Amino acid sequence: MAERAKILLVDDREENLIALEAILSSLDLVPVRARSGEEALKALLNTEFALILLDVRMPGMDGFETAAHIKRRERTRNIPIIFLTVVDSAPDYAFRSYAAGAVDYLTKPFDPWVLRAKVSVFAELYNMNKRLAEQASLLRDKVSGELPPGAGDHAAVLPELTRRLSAVEEELARVRELVRKTQDPGLAGPVADLAERIARLRSGFDALS
Repeated sequence: MAERAKILLVDDREENLIALEAILSSLDLVPVRARSGEEALKALLNTEFALILLDVRMPGMDGFETAAHIKRRERTRNIPIIFLTVVDSAPDYAFRSYAAGAVDYLTKPFDPWVLRAKVSVFAELYNMNKRLAEQASLLRDKVSGELPPGAGDHAAVLPELTRRLSAVEEELARVRELVRKTQDPGLAGPVADLAERIARLRSGFDALS
């Protein structure tokens, strides 16, 4: 069974973390709490996350500084970040959020459905990327003749990989439809990147068929 995607929730207020967990409770993911930017950076050292929900206003290291550290690290720079802040924040917060590398920006109080929809899409993209990486690894093994013991003969492996890739392509179509319904331009880039990777892998399969 595939491991569930983990979402990092970063906020200095306990009640906000509880509210975020309640909103996301219907999704098949694992929320991980961090009460400060420093705690968030420590959590990112040893755990792989699909998404970070990051409060802007925090004592000490605020959200922008935390995001800067995340984007400077090779291991974490590609993790999508959604900034969360109160509605009366400074007018340049939205610009600063995107400049800091955020994929989106939501003001509190936000619509729970909107947040769930955004988180759901990023969790789906993360899971699809994981599965795609596994299929790409198996394809490289197939090409190089280094399939692990028990993987079956080469003639039988390629159809199985093709079946798995077809399932990923079907899931991509479903995610694209979800993105279309949410009408969120911030999701277009990650979806397009994934679609390009899937197309490249499909070309590799077709060349071997």
